[in-house]
Amino acid sequence: MKHWTLDDIPWDKFDRSKVDPEILRVIKAAAMVEHNGFDYGAYLRNVFSEDTESKAATETWAVEEVQHGKALGRWAQLADPDFDFDASFARFREGYKLPLDATKSVRGSLAGELMARCIVETGTSSYYTALRDASDEPLLKEICARIAADELRHYKLFYSHMRRYVEKEGLGFWGRLRIGFSRILESEDDELAYAYYAANGTTETYSRRDNTRAHALRAYRVYRPGHLQRAVAMVFKAVGLKPQGRLSDWTTRAVWNFVRWRIGRLERAAS
Repeated sequence: MKHWTLDDIPWDKFDRSKVDPEILRVIKAAAMVEHNGFDYGAYLRNVFSEDTESKAATETWAVEEVQHGKALGRWAQLADPDFDFDASFARFREGYKLPLDATKSVRGSLAGELMARCIVETGTSSYYTALRDASDEPLLKEICARIAADELRHYKLFYSHMRRYVEKEGLGFWGRLRIGFSRILESEDDELAYAYYAANGTTETYSRRDNTRAHALRAYRVYRPGHLQRAVAMVFKAVGLKPQGRLSDWTTRAVWNFVRWRIGRLERAAS
């Protein structure tokens, strides 16, 4: 199936009156991260240099990620004509660097690298679905729906390759669980904080704490229990647990309670 292009997006559906300025801020940040796909692709090509099949898959993935960034960036410029996407992205790349000289996975194994990619695609698929549902702006809903579908397909792609390496390298349940948990914890690392800073220009001096809080507060607010239930099921599948069942339901409730607690704490800090 041919992948969509920017020409397939119904740009004339844009409705400025329905733009949420809080969602606009996180969309600008997301555009930075997505548009950096070629750097991520370069890292993955180095890591999978001896695996032609996986390397080819990451090249296609990187092209699609960059297109996501372009679509989100173009929408952000419609919503905020003063937003300079190119300048913001240059600022992001100047301040946030990936280990492009790495020849081995930072996860310790190729199975581990693919496990981490599954976690990332889980997060992005659920996030863009949540953004689609939270936004009233019709064009953004269309873009987020397309990106969410891509990220789900990317999850399935990385999952299929992970299964090959899990058998080959013997990465067991506890190893996958450890890597998955550590990657989830990285969701509030410098990448998103600096992307938020570069895209929104909140202060002259970068503060990881302040920008992490600003981004997290706006990002967490778009989630609802159904989005988290889907994400938990995908994570469970990746680590080797049953996606549906009592444990999955309990974990979803625990994650939802954490999200509500985190929102409350971030709101108190902001005030």
